Amino acid sequence: MKLIRFGQPGKENPGIQLPNGKRIDVSAFGEDYTEQFFGSNGLSRLRHWLEGHQETCPEIAPDTRLGPCIARPSKIVCIGLNYAAHAAESGMAAPSEPVIFFKASSSLCGPNDPVIIPKGGEKTDWEVELAVIIEKKASYVPEAEAMDYVAGYALHNDYSERSFQLERGGQWVKGKSCDSFAPLGPFLATKDEVPDPHNLELWLKVNGELMQNSNTADFIFNIPHLVSYVSHFMALLPGDVISTGTPFGVGLGLTPPRYLKPGDIVELGIDGLGTAHQEAIGYEAFIASKPQER
Repeated sequence: MKLIRFGQPGKENPGIQLPNGKRIDVSAFGEDYTEQFFGSNGLSRLRHWLEGHQETCPEIAPDTRLGPCIARPSKIVCIGLNYAAHAAESGMAAPSEPVIFFKASSSLCGPNDPVIIPKGGEKTDWEVELAVIIEKKASYVPEAEAMDYVAGYALHNDYSERSFQLERGGQWVKGKSCDSFAPLGPFLATKDEVPDPHNLELWLKVNGELMQNSNTADFIFNIPHLVSYVSHFMALLPGDVISTGTPFGVGLGLTPPRYLKPGDIVELGIDGLGTAHQEAIGYEAFIASKPQER
């Protein structure tokens, strides 16, 4: 299955994208894609429900906004420097153990929503990544069993404000957690939709120029290792996200470095997981466009 969420920000409804690309509203199922949904065998229950109800589900208009493909998870765990070439362009040695940091769950947004250059930000960077979504609580999971805890996968752009990340106390999370810095989707593809998550092409363009182009075969640490490793330091809850790191080609690694400016268009995609696009907008312009949020 391919799970989507659609509608206005904060008011999204659950849906499904069918193999032919048609999107249907499954609100009648009665559950959003939350921690409770994943943790109560929701994927299996939804499959069974669709067998008897798919034909009566309303079709979603193609121009309808897509929200993040899961409801706000308890945490977004990110892996740093998980591609050797990216570690090199960042001027860092390949890690001997996974580098872990967090993104605030409030940074989650839809795959085609604008990316907001934060107030005071001047070095907003892009990072295409494969996100892994957890299906059931994982704590001290053996690596050999780790894939049993995976619900599926999604496209993620791990936006980073490098000036906050690297120049404001050396704490990564505050450079990763600005509003709009975690567009997720367009859909969550369940495990059966992705036969080999370790052989997926992923790419990113800025204003039509190819900046990142790699394959998850270049992971330093594979998905079973990451799920197991993280679960030894914290409980992973249903619906939690592990973002598996970005390949080479980020703005920070260019000579000279290049960062997003208002009006820039970012496009990205992963084999089997769809594409997304985000337009960069300055904080002041974003606030001016939404006076009710001042």
